[in-house]
Amino acid sequence: MLTIPEVTLNDGHRFAELGLGTYGLRAEEGVVAVASAIDSGYRLLDTALNYENEAEVGEGIRRSSVDRDELIVTTKLPGRHHGYRETIASARASLTELGLDRIDLYLIHWPNPRVDKYVDTWKAMIHLRDEGLLGSIGVSNFTIGMLDRLVDETGVVPAVNQVELHPYFPQEQLRAYHAAHGIRTESWSPLARRSELLDEPIVQELAEVHRVTPSQLVLRWHVELASTPIPKSADPERQRENADVFGFSLGAEEVAAISALERGRLWDGDPESHEEF
Repeated sequence: MLTIPEVTLNDGHRFAELGLGTYGLRAEEGVVAVASAIDSGYRLLDTALNYENEAEVGEGIRRSSVDRDELIVTTKLPGRHHGYRETIASARASLTELGLDRIDLYLIHWPNPRVDKYVDTWKAMIHLRDEGLLGSIGVSNFTIGMLDRLVDETGVVPAVNQVELHPYFPQEQLRAYHAAHGIRTESWSPLARRSELLDEPIVQELAEVHRVTPSQLVLRWHVELASTPIPKSADPERQRENADVFGFSLGAEEVAAISALERGRLWDGDPESHEEF
């Protein structure tokens, strides 16, 4: 079994340096994939109400051979449930769907600034955390300005901000803000799905130098940036390969060479304008 290192969040809770993304993992295949990942060493699982697979993630947890308390289960609040009372109801519904008595990390999935309810949503999450139904609370796809507003109006700093992050979009300024404020960066789509990233000459070259796969090289790049990647795979062998990135390291020049691939967002997901409900 692989051992994935952990860090400590700003609220004192533990957090893995690499986790399993579950977007698209549904039905029996999703259940088996989650159980397989846990049994191979994954401890951080990432789902969302909008992924429509919270039940499958919960069942995968129950089928695995690992004690539930060893796991860090993440789910996310959808945009249509922004608002104080709506958030409390949605979180409780997610707990029921997962079949768990707590959510280890609860995130606001998208800020949807036009709706302008994410501060009230955050206040409800603080309440649920204080009640013990949530462990850590955080956000996803938030900008520096949005993070500042949350902190200014509530005094509570998010533990995590999960954002689009890969070598084509390294998010240097946002990561520096996170580091200065004790917020853990988490990378969605860490391998820049449906792109040519893994065929880039520098990725191929450095993967050969380190005798790893291009995917392993890019995931190690995330680790070097102090960001937790959450690659998705239903294949047990690929799951193990993705998690096996802690036996080598990259030098500063290698990290910089990979970061130099920057070209910007790939999926038009600017939090100032993109909305998901």
